[in-house]
Amino acid sequence: MPDPLSDLIALLRPRTVFAKGISGAGPWAVRYGDFGYPGFCTVIEGRCRLAVDGAEAVTIEAGDFVFLPATPGFTMSGFEPAEPILVDPHPAAGVAQEVRHGRQDGDADVRMLGGYFIFDSPDASLLVSQLPALIHLRGAERLATLVRLVREEAGDARPGCDLILSRLVEVLIVEALRSVEGDDAPPGLLRGLGDPRLAAAIRHIHGEPAHPWTVAELAKEAALSRSAFFDRFARTVGVPPMEYLQGWRMSLAKDLLRRKAGGLAEIATRVGYGSASAFSTAFARHVGVPPKRYALASGGA
Repeated sequence: MPDPLSDLIALLRPRTVFAKGISGAGPWAVRYGDFGYPGFCTVIEGRCRLAVDGAEAVTIEAGDFVFLPATPGFTMSGFEPAEPILVDPHPAAGVAQEVRHGRQDGDADVRMLGGYFIFDSPDASLLVSQLPALIHLRGAERLATLVRLVREEAGDARPGCDLILSRLVEVLIVEALRSVEGDDAPPGLLRGLGDPRLAAAIRHIHGEPAHPWTVAELAKEAALSRSAFFDRFARTVGVPPMEYLQGWRMSLAKDLLRRKAGGLAEIATRVGYGSASAFSTAFARHVGVPPKRYALASGGA
């Protein structure tokens, strides 16, 4: 059966990874402004405080993994009083050497590996909108290993580096997102996949997006009555089943248009529309511009 989470990650195409060491000693505190790109961090040794805008402040310690899907503003500090130093995250992101906060000599109180990546697709909100501002995992050894591998690859620039980095980040994202499936996730795909009944229907949508699905057919796949399925899907995923189906079809269509993967009629057929004109009307209503204009604006044919 298809894996909708893998489908989504593949559609967003994460790439361009940057990673570096971060440490702190003595009294220290830094305040980073809003960055916008997905960021991650694993704590190698020691501990510190992390306060992310939109989330409760937490203590992160050795073995912890942190994922910020959109990296809003945040403050990081030691445990001694200190006035936060303001940091613009955009120029700071290009600094390759280890960053030391607070006392510059002697042993560090905390050592971390942190980094960020970008999505090739402009539809990152498909994922980010479904996630909390902060994902904090304890004892995440697999993720810590992935971050170390990312750091090594990003620093060596060996042949095939870009491909390896993109695959490592895909695995890193999936590992992190597995932790927020189910009731811990806000309404959206991840929460839907945590419900075995709904997951069956979602997998069918992703497996056959061009099929003329009806609510009754999807309810049968979920082994629920039509009304129970509709209510449960809308409550758990955040939109009614047919709206989710159309949204996924349009996401696929936008990706095909950006990649010049066929003519308008072919793309229409691949995403479940009987004609190019019907597809164009639906696309313009959903996206705001006709498909040909969208393709031109995004570099397609």
